[in-house]
Amino acid sequence: MSLVPATVEPSPVAETPPPRGGTRASWLVACCYLLGALVVTARLWVDPAGRMQAADAHDVDLFAWYMHYSATAVAHGRLPALVTTALGAPRGVNLMWQTSFLLPGVLLSPVTLLAGPQVSLTIALTLGLAGSAASLFWVLRRWGASITAAALGGAVYGFSPALINSGLGHYHLVFAVLPPLIIDALLRIITGRGSAVRAGAWMGVLTAAQLFIGEEELVYTAVAGLALLATLALSYPRAVRDRAPGAALGLLTGAAVALLISGYALWVQLRGPLREHSVLGASHSGNLGLFVDPPGTLLFHTTASVAVVAAYRLKVAEVLTYLGWPLIAVLAASAICFWRDPRVRAAAVTCAVLELCSQGGGPLPMHGFRLPGRFLPYHWLQGLPAMAQVITGRFAILGAGAAGAVLAFSLDAARSAAPRPRPAWRRSIPGAVAVLAVLPLIPLPYQTTAVSQAPAGWQAAFTRLRLAPDARVLVVPVTLALHTEVMRWQADTGVPGSQIGGYFLSPGPTGEAVFSIGPTQHAAQYLNELWSGRGPTGPSYTALVRSALAYWRPAAVVVVASKTSLLGRFLTGLLGPPAFQVRRVLAWRLPARAAR
Repeated sequence: MSLVPATVEPSPVAETPPPRGGTRASWLVACCYLLGALVVTARLWVDPAGRMQAADAHDVDLFAWYMHYSATAVAHGRLPALVTTALGAPRGVNLMWQTSFLLPGVLLSPVTLLAGPQVSLTIALTLGLAGSAASLFWVLRRWGASITAAALGGAVYGFSPALINSGLGHYHLVFAVLPPLIIDALLRIITGRGSAVRAGAWMGVLTAAQLFIGEEELVYTAVAGLALLATLALSYPRAVRDRAPGAALGLLTGAAVALLISGYALWVQLRGPLREHSVLGASHSGNLGLFVDPPGTLLFHTTASVAVVAAYRLKVAEVLTYLGWPLIAVLAASAICFWRDPRVRAAAVTCAVLELCSQGGGPLPMHGFRLPGRFLPYHWLQGLPAMAQVITGRFAILGAGAAGAVLAFSLDAARSAAPRPRPAWRRSIPGAVAVLAVLPLIPLPYQTTAVSQAPAGWQAAFTRLRLAPDARVLVVPVTLALHTEVMRWQADTGVPGSQIGGYFLSPGPTGEAVFSIGPTQHAAQYLNELWSGRGPTGPSYTALVRSALAYWRPAAVVVVASKTSLLGRFLTGLLGPPAFQVRRVLAWRLPARAAR
């Protein structure tokens, strides 16, 4: 039984196999998506091991570390540990509170081990763009869209500014392949298409997989699913009541399967060591101008629009809401004209909810006045569990997918609505309008920069140190939020096995999530200031670092500096002469008693 009455049932394409040749056409569309993704990432493929996206180097270094961490675990015949001291020693880090990209890291571990983590990241980025587009294309086809309309809708999602800009460094977001499939499984459960148990089990598998790709995107998917279900329930309340028992069985099956697969990981996150909680801060205020001011990552942009984006406090990697005036106008007109089509209505409401959620909890500035937060949906969601760590602009990722669905279904509806017979050229008008509306979304290839290389003497120094694989090492510059070079060197070379410091979220003094390595944060920052050639010296600073060393208890200190540098002189005064120097690297061996 379907929630949608027969009089407004979607196209028979949703119920019957595609026409002859449809499979070949679908593969052609998928190949076009892959070609488009290769064009966008072309400058990375010139040197996939040595080039990375510009503009967000710290996050790219972070994900390179994640890929190396997962690959190292697989190389030793095990899955990655969810709590580790490979970073943030001696306390360690709970990877379930991080964007640890565990599932792609495990699947791409052969590539990482053979070619390096940056190659794996470039593959993940390329497949994320193409795969996200193909995923929505497949879902739109399942629900009745024609091949042309579904291809256009998939492209709007997979190559939207939301995903293109996320791809500057947020691989867990740009690999948005599973959310459309989760929504599809949810709709099959609710509408009764196929077995509720099978659909529920499939949704559970997809949900668990998404948890190990990017837990944050699972939150956005849940909100999208709730918006869809609310629209269907309000549109067809009697059908909802009739379908309730079967739907409940499917949803319970999905929850059971998801918990069976990911229950232990969730326990580690919520009840295990280094667990944290989020404190809801001041309500984020959105920027409506970013819907229509194209960033410089798009082909069609202006100097003025790039300046607007550059002034955004979260920078271009978080500018995800751009749709452009043409597409916004077409989506609004389509929602009005084809409101009676349940697919258009459900997709349009979902798109509106997600895009409004991207504007935060308010108040929202609007042409001289401020819209109170109570008129924005996120205002009512922000107090729910898991919402405090959400960056609201990222709701626009799923919002772009919903926009693609509105465009696809309304394009088919417009073609069907025209009177017959008609001149042949009039058949192409809806398609031409749709194509013109999405032209402003065409992305440019990513700008690239060189990957940070380990300094001369790096591996030779660790070879001479002869440390145990899990021995703690203090490397200066100490890895912090704005100093991620050492994480990159560790990812590329495998040494040190355990480093002090790191770029990660950890529980603060009262358990709140903060970017800090704990009580020794100030000492680490001071060492980095000395490494940069500035910073005062004196007995109080010596005592600060000595206290941190007593807490860290490193087996060695490795410094990328000269003996005569400010840092080199400070550490020599504190620890004595270095054990040796290998080109640009100084090294001290520290017996356990020396750090006390």
